[in-house]
Amino acid sequence: MRFWASALVVLPVFLQAPWVHFYPLSALLFTFVLLGLGISLVVFSDDQWGRLGSLLVGVSGSWLGGCLFWGWLRMHPVLHLPVEAVALPVAFVGLSTRWRIGSAFYLACLLGTAFTDFMMVLTGVMKKWPDIVAAPIDQAAQALNKTSLNLFNLPTLLLLFIAAILIVFLSDQMNQRGIVNSPAGAAWLVAGTALTTTLWVDGLFLITTIIQPKLSGLI
Repeated sequence: MRFWASALVVLPVFLQAPWVHFYPLSALLFTFVLLGLGISLVVFSDDQWGRLGSLLVGVSGSWLGGCLFWGWLRMHPVLHLPVEAVALPVAFVGLSTRWRIGSAFYLACLLGTAFTDFMMVLTGVMKKWPDIVAAPIDQAAQALNKTSLNLFNLPTLLLLFIAAILIVFLSDQMNQRGIVNSPAGAAWLVAGTALTTTLWVDGLFLITTIIQPKLSGLI
C-alpha cells in the first residue's frame, strides 16, 4: 500500500499534467475510470485488492481537482487549493467508513498541496505563476528561469528547509500511528507516505526544471 500510495502521488506530475495541458476534457473523464475501477475493487474483491480500490477512489478525488484547475483555471492560482479541495466533504465522511484509505490519501495530498501553495506565496513564486503557465511551452523555460532566481537566497532557502522539516515530522507522526495492524493503521500509513512523497515530488520538480527547464511547461 505504501508503494502504491507513493506511485499514485508521482503519477499526476508526469502523466496528468501534460495530459490535461493538451486534452483537458479526456483527462477529466478519466476521473470516472479511476473511480469506477476503485469502487469495483472494493465491492467485488478481497480485502487486499479492496484496499487498493479504496486508494484509487482517493486518487480519483485528487485527479478531479487537478483536472478542473489545470484544465480551465490555471491562470488563477488563488483558486488552486479551493478547487483541489472539491472532494473534501466526501473525504471527511469517508474516514469513518471502509473508504478510509482513499480518504486518508486524498486528505494527505491536499495537505501537501496546501504546504506547497503556502510556500509559493511566502517565496514570491505565486506572483509569477500566471506568467509561467500562460507562456507557450517553448517559452516557459525563460519565464521559469526568471522566477527560479528568486529562490536561491538564504531567507527563502531557510523557509523551504523549515517547511520540509515540518512535513517530515508530520509524516513521521502519521507513520507512527500506522504501526497498529488495523484498517485505521493502514490509512495512517498511506497518509504519511503520501505526504512524504509530496515533498519528494516538489524537490523532483525543482531539480527537473533546473536541469531541463523546457519541461516546466508540462509539469
